[in-house]
Amino acid sequence: MKKAVLILFTLIYAVVSAACGSGNPAVQPEASAPVRRFSPEAQKLYDYIGGTFHSGIISGQQESTWMGSEQYEFDYILDKTGKLPAIRGLDYMNDDFEGVNRRAEEWYSRGGIVSICWHCGADFSGSWAESQKTVIADWDKALTPGTAENDKLLAGMDKGAEALKKLRDKGIPVLWRPFHEFDGGWFWWGKGGPENFRKLWQTMYERYTDYHGLDNLIWVLGFSHVDIFADNWYPGNEYVDIAGADSYNKGANHKLYESVERITPDYMPVCFHECGTIPTPEELRKNGTDWVWFLTWHTNYITDENEPAVLKAIYNDDYVITLDELPADLGK
Repeated sequence: MKKAVLILFTLIYAVVSAACGSGNPAVQPEASAPVRRFSPEAQKLYDYIGGTFHSGIISGQQESTWMGSEQYEFDYILDKTGKLPAIRGLDYMNDDFEGVNRRAEEWYSRGGIVSICWHCGADFSGSWAESQKTVIADWDKALTPGTAENDKLLAGMDKGAEALKKLRDKGIPVLWRPFHEFDGGWFWWGKGGPENFRKLWQTMYERYTDYHGLDNLIWVLGFSHVDIFADNWYPGNEYVDIAGADSYNKGANHKLYESVERITPDYMPVCFHECGTIPTPEELRKNGTDWVWFLTWHTNYITDENEPAVLKAIYNDDYVITLDELPADLGK
């Protein structure tokens, strides 16, 4: 009954959106992916991830840098499982461009995959607190080229671009996941609503890709709680390479997976963008939840929300891809 109501509601919403010109017309299924201007290294990584979709899940872990060691989570996982994750998640928060790039280069040199997010305020400085407490005062001016507000916005964005150029110049591809959990409304980049978010994402994409020539980025869109109105937030297939969602609930989160899959075209991999408790391969197989990777959050999320015995079983399951199982030519 609930499923029938949801389908009916979705159809009504689609009809109303079409009639009123609301929603996001960029959400259109495509037979194949748009042509990307990827560097050879980014293309190789994107092809690998696409080839893994529906056949395995790539392991990932977000780092912390304040627990006495930059390797805190990775040492813990290695100790409990004998393995290391394939993806290392980093964060440009607090303008830690030099430190993040150093750790990214080190991880890539070990054959790993680099993922970078950016907790920052509306002026692209600070960290988690500023990302929640600051706002864009006038979205129209901020997103209109030629205004002082737009110049300020681009100048803030450019700090990240300059850091990412250094990774590009060293041939390091990046899973770039800016402005995550936008539909949750707790970060400044989501507080302006769907239309302003789409314009913000597109502005950064065009600034980084066209203006700065950052062809080493694979653009990862991370929803929080996806619902049937989430289409409104989607920037368009030409601006997104991989989409996913965050959940700190236990289990495979199949309904969340289906929601992202419904919004995105068939060719696009769907990732478990962030999680606390890692879903077991058994939970994933039960109903065909084909997240292409998981990225566990740092500190207590990996240590307290995952039983050591279960963590060991996950990291040693044939379905889960760890650092030692990545193709040798992905890293240097």
